[in-house]
Amino acid sequence: MIGQLIKTIVLGIIQGLTEWLPISSTGHLKLAEQLLNMKVPILFDVILHIGTLTVVIFFFRKDIGNMLSALARFDFKTEHGKLIPLIIAGTIPTAIIGIVFGETIEGTFQTSLPIATAFIICGIILFSSKVGKEKEENISLLTALIIGTAQGIAIIPGISRSGTTIAIALLLGVKREKAFKFSFLLSIPAIIGALGLTLHTQFNELTTKGLAWTEILAGTIIAMLVGYFALKLFWKILANKKLHIFAFYCWLLGVALIALSLGGF
Repeated sequence: MIGQLIKTIVLGIIQGLTEWLPISSTGHLKLAEQLLNMKVPILFDVILHIGTLTVVIFFFRKDIGNMLSALARFDFKTEHGKLIPLIIAGTIPTAIIGIVFGETIEGTFQTSLPIATAFIICGIILFSSKVGKEKEENISLLTALIIGTAQGIAIIPGISRSGTTIAIALLLGVKREKAFKFSFLLSIPAIIGALGLTLHTQFNELTTKGLAWTEILAGTIIAMLVGYFALKLFWKILANKKLHIFAFYCWLLGVALIALSLGGF
């Protein structure tokens, strides 16, 4: 019981750190579960996202409040009102990719070698953000669709959701503050949708895998607390135009995992 509780707390810490830092929480959770010899259903990973979802809602509470106010007035001309159709548009490709390819990706990325490859690709995406020219004050419908597609692709363990969406936005010329805000606001319906879908299909698997609700709750709370500080840290790094530095971590981890995989890990 205590050993299992400690393991879920460790997973909560990993989730909190890696969900908002652009280094793929799903990839790190998969690797941690292998190291800890834990076989947990994907639903547990998604429930951990509730903690980090709480963080992003709190962090952007004013923007969310203004968007809800605009929606109540059917006002889509103000700054926050314009975000509503853009987030809806960006969510569509994310949902399609998740529904169509989710099970295939889940089955494919269970071992270290494919995850390592994904980390290396993620590093390339992050490093490419250096060449982006921040000219655009507003996000267009096409840009929202492209960012939403990038978010969908980031269901691959090893591909960072936040890193990929922000890097793509920067490459498309979106200013980093707007890219940061749009990326995390776009994550809200994606996390809620993933949670709803997996709750519907895998709810009973939590108890069959030997996870108690106290352990699940502990991991989720830890993910929330750690995630808040990770998100603040990420914004400072992004504001200083240092997003690309995370590419070196992804490359190093990817190469290390390939070496370990060849060694039988």
